[in-house]
Amino acid sequence: MVNLPSFETVDRVGRSMIARFSGGISPHAEADAWFDWLSHFSRAPGRQLELVALGAVLAARLAALMTGSAVPLLRPEPIDHRFEDEAWQKLPFLWWQQAFLAQEEWWRSATRPLRGMKIRDAERVGFMIHQYLDAFSPSNMAWMNPVVIEHTFNEGGANLGRGMRNFAEDWARAVTMTPPEPDKSFRVGENIAATAGQVIFRNELMELIQYSPTTPDVLAEPVLIVPAWIMKYYVLDLTPQHSLVRYLVDRGITVFMISWLNPTPTDRDVALDTYRTAGMMAALAVVNAVVPGRKVHACGYCLGGTLLAIAAATMARDGDDRLKTVTLLAGQTDFSEAGELMLFVDESQIAFLEDMMWDQGVLDSSQMSAAFRALRSDDLVWSKMTRNYLLGEREPISDLMAWNADSTRLPYLMHSQYLRGLFLENRLTAGRFAVEGSVIALKDLRVPMFVVGTETDHIAPWQSVYKIHLFTDNELTFLLTNGGHNTGIASEPGHKGRHYDIAKRKIGDRYVDAATWHSRATRVDGSWWPAWISWLVAGSDPQRTAPPSIGAPARGVVPLCPAPGTFVLQR
Repeated sequence: MVNLPSFETVDRVGRSMIARFSGGISPHAEADAWFDWLSHFSRAPGRQLELVALGAVLAARLAALMTGSAVPLLRPEPIDHRFEDEAWQKLPFLWWQQAFLAQEEWWRSATRPLRGMKIRDAERVGFMIHQYLDAFSPSNMAWMNPVVIEHTFNEGGANLGRGMRNFAEDWARAVTMTPPEPDKSFRVGENIAATAGQVIFRNELMELIQYSPTTPDVLAEPVLIVPAWIMKYYVLDLTPQHSLVRYLVDRGITVFMISWLNPTPTDRDVALDTYRTAGMMAALAVVNAVVPGRKVHACGYCLGGTLLAIAAATMARDGDDRLKTVTLLAGQTDFSEAGELMLFVDESQIAFLEDMMWDQGVLDSSQMSAAFRALRSDDLVWSKMTRNYLLGEREPISDLMAWNADSTRLPYLMHSQYLRGLFLENRLTAGRFAVEGSVIALKDLRVPMFVVGTETDHIAPWQSVYKIHLFTDNELTFLLTNGGHNTGIASEPGHKGRHYDIAKRKIGDRYVDAATWHSRATRVDGSWWPAWISWLVAGSDPQRTAPPSIGAPARGVVPLCPAPGTFVLQR
């Protein structure tokens, strides 16, 4: 067969152009899910009769509600805050709210998997219907939302005038593809990402920050933090009162932090393993030079946790014992049940994304953010629009929101390898993930582990994070904190309403599933940060030492510039 690569290039360019208009969503993946559901639903008279009966029950309850009869009310999901105002409990607003929730309930039943159909297709159809219903929620309609009506009467319609101006500003930015102006309330290096330190190493992929000590003596072993490159590192170093880094330093722990490059199209061929070699392993070598003769507590957050698990398993395979402990913060190692993000992952979808990234060189931050917003459209899209355009209120910015707006890009090759090797094929826990030509196994890990999951995480569901228990035999402390993927981790002591569950698996203990673990774990009120500090201290040399110097000039490691460095400022 004659090889004609130029024609394949034409195909890829065509698909990449479609992807720009579809937001990276594969039309085939959507159509395939709908066909699978419709074909099975059309041959399921039992399910159809069940839905007729359910519809009759829901309609009867809505009719009774209008007559003033007391009927059981449908409740929104715990993470759905659209109907929290007391005004929604009065007619006719209560009826509109209940009619909307009844539709959600009916479609939730309609899209349950049918015998013979792919479960993921049913979930994908349910997700798409949920997106559609969210657009028509009564909370989005000015004449149906009691909060909007009250504001409009009280302000003489001024709220709608402000909303129109807000809409015009946002529309102009969208049309001209102009990013919002950075909020001047939070400035990187001044009041966020402001913990004192120095960049002591820089290569083509990352800068390494060593933070200045604030105590006369420190824990003998340092902590190296590997953040995700899908975000900027300072989610762990927000304002001083919300900074995990400052909390560690103020308790006598020497902290090193990787700050990743924000890639551009010229970095398109940076591979996933380069993040291990030029990222974590290069950083570990520098830490060893600054604190010689000591093992290192390694901590990885989100995708950085997955990278840390890969690197630690590789080190264990190769007899490299430089790690003292391993901590994973909302970091997955098994991706068979990786939450709603998996709805976007199949061969068609990944090929579509690959073609878009191949054309651009990177996955742009706006494209990535759109996917994450879709997972929580009720809260991150429609509720925000209601505030901005109907109430005329710009949400007060917080340090976490300022960080979230400071987004990053992902290189084409790395993201392709990550999606295929981990999300699609789940190689790491299937015994098929090779590093430098040889397969690695999490079973080889012998160092103690501390693993944190968050209750309402829609990116790394805690049950998925918990599955590390299945693939390791070492001592493992698992902690489940309330909050989401970011808010649960950035959860300082004194944060109102915080709690966590914690339990330790000893070497030789039998496996228990996530639900059983949750029923047996110890509930503690407050932030999880002190529990982690206590665990680090318990696993360290009891003899504290004088703080190490910043850098190691005798070994060629010298301060290059003050923290937060230069890579974090890249846009």
